[in-house]
Amino acid sequence: MKVGLIRCIQTEDMCPGTTCFKVMKGKKCAFEGVMEEIEIIGFNTCGGCPGKKAISRVQEMVKRGADTIVLASCITRGNPIGFSCPHAEKMKEAIVRKLGNSIKIVDYSHF
Repeated sequence: MKVGLIRCIQTEDMCPGTTCFKVMKGKKCAFEGVMEEIEIIGFNTCGGCPGKKAISRVQEMVKRGADTIVLASCITRGNPIGFSCPHAEKMKEAIVRKLGNSIKIVDYSHF
């Protein structure tokens, strides 16, 4: 699995992505049951509200080999600030519209 990770720009000052990386390495949470090696292709932000830059950033990660896009838990579950992104679903829909069903989308990274 070659992963491109998109995170919330509003959490970047308080979260360096450590838990996302740990759960990928340990194949826990969203990565439980993944049999193949997990390689991180890219790690970037959504670009800020409403997350439009996520689409071009995901496209670039796919060009560089990503076959799975993870919308980090800061976007979909509000970790660590307790407020999930109000644009998360539209961001996901836009990514799917642009890339089709050839890329797997994972809705969170950890709890």
